[in-house]
Amino acid sequence: MRINEQIRVTPVRVITSEGEQLGVIDTEEALTKAREAGLDLVEVAPTEKPPVCRIMDYGKFKYQQKKRQHKGHVHHSQNKEVRLRPKIGEHDFMTKVNRAKGFLEKKDKVVFSVIFRGRENAHVDEGFKLVERLIKELEEVSKVEQNPSMQGRRIVVTFAPR
Repeated sequence: MRINEQIRVTPVRVITSEGEQLGVIDTEEALTKAREAGLDLVEVAPTEKPPVCRIMDYGKFKYQQKKRQHKGHVHHSQNKEVRLRPKIGEHDFMTKVNRAKGFLEKKDKVVFSVIFRGRENAHVDEGFKLVERLIKELEEVSKVEQNPSMQGRRIVVTFAPR
């Protein structure tokens, strides 16, 4: 990009900093208008006939371009685990669900584990009921990535953000 005195072609089409066109004018005249505004004359389309120049703050423009280039930052999703017991209370259950919703809104995956101990192993059906309730609570913010499955002494289900 050529700026100010580097622009040797005359005449040029000039656009002001507000975006309105001044038309096709002499390069020297365009430079004086840019200096009066306290800005730079920047060649934005050198291949056009006549070339298009814009009156702008070149330093600010370069800064914004650099900032836009760094904006390509991608969120790397993490797996968050939430553990439950089959005899969990209503309020505790809702607290865990709300925590999971927060993780899902931040684009993280959530793995729910319903853990059984001792005599609880005889009532695995209670754990599956809990998981079904969990799926209903989280259906608007997530989708089930891995269906509920028994893995040893726990039921595991994975949710991914929508």
